[in-house]
Amino acid sequence: MRDRSGAGIMRLGFRGFAALGFAVCAVAMAVALYLQYGRGEEPCPLCIFQRIAMILTGCVFLAAALHGPRQWGRWIYAVTAAFTASTGIGLAARHVWLQSLPPGDTPACGPSLGYLLKMLPVNQVVELVLKGDASCAAVTSTLFGVSLPIWTLILFLVLAFYAVSIPIMTGISEERVGNRRGKPC
Repeated sequence: MRDRSGAGIMRLGFRGFAALGFAVCAVAMAVALYLQYGRGEEPCPLCIFQRIAMILTGCVFLAAALHGPRQWGRWIYAVTAAFTASTGIGLAARHVWLQSLPPGDTPACGPSLGYLLKMLPVNQVVELVLKGDASCAAVTSTLFGVSLPIWTLILFLVLAFYAVSIPIMTGISEERVGNRRGKPC
């Protein structure tokens, strides 16, 4: 008779949990690309920076899934993924804040990100993008009445929490397997 004492999701293991994190990031990027190319919604500079943070977070999850480290190596990947997701949290929070400003208080429109990159050093471009402009303050799309930067902020919060919880969840599930087999923890 099969032992069904462990929860199904806990059987994923570290690699499975990391692959799931990568899949979530990949789906988020697929949605962003669909909105851009399928629906013709041009991303503002802050949106592009949030995409970079999502891609970096996904790359960390993918590397963790492929590598499958043990013990403290899992924590290195977890903290790195949480860091990249936290960067996304900061960018998305700034975007949400810009969108919450009254129309008269929003920064003026600036040049495109491509133009800025051609004309200015990268550190000045980052500074200008983080200040935001009117294109970042405009709410162009909503899902269930909530702006996309809010959804992105929620997703980054979930990813940061999820990244740190993976080593904890896999440690608990491995401990259970060891105890069922009569092995010491």
